[in-house]
Amino acid sequence: MPETQTTRGIHRFAIATASCTVLLLVAGALVTSNDAADSVPDWPLAYGRIIPPLVGGIRYEFAHRVVAAAVALLTLILAVWLARSAPNQRARRWGWLAVALVFAQAGLGAVRVLLGHPAVVATAHATLAQIFFLTLVGLTLLTSEWWHSDHQALEDSGSPRLPALALWTTIAILVQLVLGAGFRHGAFGILPHLVGAVVVTFLAVWSSRSVRKRFGQVRDLRRWGVLLQAFLGTQILLGFAAYWAVAASRVASQPMLLYVVITVAHVVFGALTLAASMLLTLSAFRVIRPAAGAAVPSGAQKANA
Repeated sequence: MPETQTTRGIHRFAIATASCTVLLLVAGALVTSNDAADSVPDWPLAYGRIIPPLVGGIRYEFAHRVVAAAVALLTLILAVWLARSAPNQRARRWGWLAVALVFAQAGLGAVRVLLGHPAVVATAHATLAQIFFLTLVGLTLLTSEWWHSDHQALEDSGSPRLPALALWTTIAILVQLVLGAGFRHGAFGILPHLVGAVVVTFLAVWSSRSVRKRFGQVRDLRRWGVLLQAFLGTQILLGFAAYWAVAASRVASQPMLLYVVITVAHVVFGALTLAASMLLTLSAFRVIRPAAGAAVPSGAQKANA
């Protein structure tokens, strides 16, 4: 098989694995939104069986485990494929990092079931899920033909430079998702999450505006800036709706369907906002010339390093 076809196949498989991880995030959010986290008391079996009775909250918890197992298998296949065929050493390292993260995530899930400590462990579980997703999103770019192509180095005379600004935006969004998970799982109140929303909105708008003003004609950067703004705007609207849904559901005996839909969408669009920021960050490091006298950032090194 020609190398270009092999690279294209790896890239498509990486996209498929990242897409399945979005489904895993949905499955995990459904467990929390339906108060189903304690539906299965044992691990790795469920009530001592491979397939438990699919009733009540057991359905959500078991579905989450099935999707998680599928994603773990896909991640392992991707890492082995990268190790055998990928021309990019960085992509190979990220592939094995993804494997380590998905197995660590499974370990945290087991701790949550067997040892309890729901607020702390569930928050850590949700945080690691976002980092794992971020790694797979990065791999979709690192395995693309675009990443391996030659690009004319762009000058960035703005301050702060776009690669650094996008990086800080990505970090802020990740921290905001951690704060959201902490609130959702009862580790702490909503105030840190609200403060984080203000910070993330400021940085994301600043990053998107910088892309539009400095590199408005560069499609490889502009598209990620547009997606970042679109996902952020949707996420803000979902945030208001989620706050209303949480308040309304407190008087309900069971989680309302509208509450479940809104809160799950809020989790998913948070992850998509993080993904858009990550893609903007990697793309900026790839095509923007390093500052004079500065070390070459890892994302801007040659693709075959």
